[in-house]
Amino acid sequence: MTFDLAAWLRSQTGRAELNVSAFDARSITAADEREWLVTNGLGSFASGSISGANTRRYHGLLAAALNPPGSRNMVLSRIEEHVNGENLATSVWGPEVVSPRGFEKIVAFSATPVPTWAYDVGDAILIKQILMTPGAQQVVIGYSMAAKSKDAKHLAIDLHFLVNHRDIHTETKGHHHWRFLQESGAKRVRIKDKDGDPEMTIAYPRGAWRDEPDWYWGYWWPREADRGLSDREDLHHAGVLGFDLSDGESVAIVISLESMVVVPRLEDVVREVVDHQELLLEQAGNPVHHVARKLVLAADNFVVWRNSTDNYSLLAGYHWFTDWGRDAMISLPGLTLATGRPDVARGVFETFRLKMDQGVMPNSFPENGDAPTYNTADATLWMAWALKEYLDWTGDLEFVRQLLPDMEEVVEWYQRGTHHGIRVDDDGLVVSGNQGESLTWMDARVNGVAATPRNGKPVELSALWYNFLRTLQALHEACGSDGSRHGVLAAQTKEGFQKFWNADKNCLYDVIRADGTKDGAVRPNQILAVSLQPDLLSDDQSRAVLKSVESKLLTPFGLRSLAPGELGYCGIYGKSIPAGPQERDASYHQGTVWTWLLGPWIDARMRLYGKSDENVAEITAQLLMLFLHHLPNEAGLGLVSEIFDGDAPHAPRGCIGQAWSVAELLRVLAEYPELQGIKRELAVTV
Repeated sequence: MTFDLAAWLRSQTGRAELNVSAFDARSITAADEREWLVTNGLGSFASGSISGANTRRYHGLLAAALNPPGSRNMVLSRIEEHVNGENLATSVWGPEVVSPRGFEKIVAFSATPVPTWAYDVGDAILIKQILMTPGAQQVVIGYSMAAKSKDAKHLAIDLHFLVNHRDIHTETKGHHHWRFLQESGAKRVRIKDKDGDPEMTIAYPRGAWRDEPDWYWGYWWPREADRGLSDREDLHHAGVLGFDLSDGESVAIVISLESMVVVPRLEDVVREVVDHQELLLEQAGNPVHHVARKLVLAADNFVVWRNSTDNYSLLAGYHWFTDWGRDAMISLPGLTLATGRPDVARGVFETFRLKMDQGVMPNSFPENGDAPTYNTADATLWMAWALKEYLDWTGDLEFVRQLLPDMEEVVEWYQRGTHHGIRVDDDGLVVSGNQGESLTWMDARVNGVAATPRNGKPVELSALWYNFLRTLQALHEACGSDGSRHGVLAAQTKEGFQKFWNADKNCLYDVIRADGTKDGAVRPNQILAVSLQPDLLSDDQSRAVLKSVESKLLTPFGLRSLAPGELGYCGIYGKSIPAGPQERDASYHQGTVWTWLLGPWIDARMRLYGKSDENVAEITAQLLMLFLHHLPNEAGLGLVSEIFDGDAPHAPRGCIGQAWSVAELLRVLAEYPELQGIKRELAVTV
């Protein structure tokens, strides 16, 4: 008997039209690298591999943001299901050492509308679901039974809870004298590591809890081994929840940090999640294209609430990034405007403007809640691009007026000189900072030394500065105020920008160094000189830049960060497996492919070649592998990875879901509806 998981999910939600991407999962192996993710809008998440194993330190059933969206702690690592005495868990103890092998019982899986597994347990199918609801610091684990025959009996289920209390970036090493504090009674179990720590409540509607404190030693994380990091963890076995399940029955188990915990009906909480997803699609104008719909739902994972500013922010990526200024400004149009959420856009602007210092936007908010860092020369400059996008989408001049003083302050500080030696030189070009600093988006460091040194005048900073000035001038005009002085400054930058022209390679130098030497390595940063403002270069120069980028950097998944053949090119991220932090950081911008750069590339093509059928066909053909292969089938299912290898077959690397990768694809699909063959609908009401 083949179990139709898609049909079961439609019947569970009562929505016959529900879009379900279920697949036959009998090909899943213990080494499967596909991962699932659910989030709650506060920075908390649950995630794992579809095999059921935790294969990296960030996998677990409740990674809770104790100070949203930061201070994320893993508090529940695993639940191991024993059904009629058979262990359905998948545990990896080392290369080729897997026991038990519960993945062999999985017959179907779907990442939508919530991660759902179907296990063959003899005469019945056990269905497991994992979900979070927005704004609640809890995860719900659902179990349902579907009989395969009339002779099917009830299922006797024992759930073994393996708890934790650690920063998500670390690992737990247990010892025999370490016991978690537990209190059980009245369908509740309360567990915490020690007095003063947040208390986790396990709430259940039926069954009985048995305290069985113990340590399980030495789980292995293959993805951490690949990254050259510590790859072992011990987990504390708190106890066992036992209950029976009959045909057609469902049970919801709630694991929560909330003070009041209510156990819902499983069907109700699944429908709540589906309602939320349908609202997201409605806000986005109910896009017809299936890729656009997937990206809209993916975008919601990065929208979070920041306690320290009492407003919205955007996480840069899962699983390990916090909210970064540069990533937030680049991601804002796609994640919030193309999805019809201008209130979120305003909140993100407010969060980062509130923490600006000396005209510089925070580079990042640390995980531990420390003061923001300001080691960025470009995050602030992206603000003008994001604000112009906001105005184009919403027409909200009143909000633009509120931000104009902040933008004027940026101009003053960049001219005067600000953090880390960031300043505008006499030729109108931006100096990236002090020697040895890493202040552009190519900011990786190895042993404290810039892996991709770009001190001096990086090409994209001056392109962004020119765009900042022209945009500020246009915003003043739209608001009825005088911005003419910014036009004068922009003209100076435009004249100085010709210093970047590399006549030998017919493209732009990447950096003009302090001693006047120029870095002629072909990198993608030059595409911003074409995508942001149409008049910074001549048409012939712009076409030459685009040709160089396309011939040397363009791949099916984005633009390479360095052209093959250039000194230092590395076609495989980290060069080898395992690759430690030094190897990975050294190759991070030395050939790896970045998906977010497809946005500027498409902008450049549209500026130069318009919306002809031929140009649209060129662009859409380039996106097919990303849309048809990666998005539904690789790494973080339904998400877009951070980076890919520069060499074919361009394996996904880095974060399983990166905000600006998702955002820029969403933005260009919305701004150029020709790319998805449907009419653009303005999805916001101002």
